[in-house]
Order: sequence, then structure tokens, then C-alpha cells
Amino acid sequence: MIQITDSIFLDPKEITETFIRAGGPGGQNVNKVSSAVQLRFDVMHSPSLPGFVRARAARLAGRRMTRNGVLVITASNFRFQAQNREDARARLIALLREAANRPALRKPTRTPLKVHQKRLQSKARRGGLKKMRRAPGDDD
Repeated sequence: MIQITDSIFLDPKEITETFIRAGGPGGQNVNKVSSAVQLRFDVMHSPSLPGFVRARAARLAGRRMTRNGVLVITASNFRFQAQNREDARARLIALLREAANRPALRKPTRTPLKVHQKRLQSKARRGGLKKMRRAPGDDD
């Protein structure tokens, strides 16, 4: 079992990994070895995830999510398949942990009356100062 949070665990059988050839420099090795990892995880149909985590994960995944609700993570940063595999799993876990953290609800607040009055007094003072700078008989 892969631990996401204290209460959420993933069954490794829910994750599908396919190995593909990575692009970029590397000469013959790139053309011969399938070192990149494409990890697929069905977020929308996973029995391990609660509903709110599914919804947030789908929103956070963005373009990495298919229409069917499958999250696709491709890792090709390293030369070795094992490192790419660990990187892909770490990225999946990070995304699901972020989805499991509920954002704090914002509590609407009001400006205190004293602060509001102080602001108005400051504006009145500044306006009075500018009024004194005007030429005599320059009334609006």
C-alpha cells in the first residue's frame, strides 16, 4: 500500500506503468532503451480516494487528466528507468497529497469602525490642505 495521508492509502494495483523511449540527447542509448515511464492512475474510478480528493485532483491535474478521468504522468528526467519510476510515483503522491489538503475557508471580515473613521479623517485633512493651496476666489 502506498500511503498518501494518514487516512488515504493507494493500492499499487491501481497504478499502471508503461515504459517508453525518452527523447533528448543520449546517443545510441536513447534509441535502444525504454527508460521513460508513463504512469496511469484512474482518479475518477479509484475506490481508495474520497470524493473531494477526486474532484480537487482532477482540477489540479489540468491537462494531465484524460476525458475518462485517468491521470497520466510521464517521467523522463533521468537516464535510468528505476529513477524515472520513482520520480513518477513521487509526483503522483505529491499531487494527491495536495488534493487531500482542504483549503481553509475564508471568513469574511469587516473593516473596524475606528480604522474607517481614521481613513476618512485623513482624507478630509488632505483635502483641506489642498483647498488652502488654491488661489483666492477659485470656488467650485
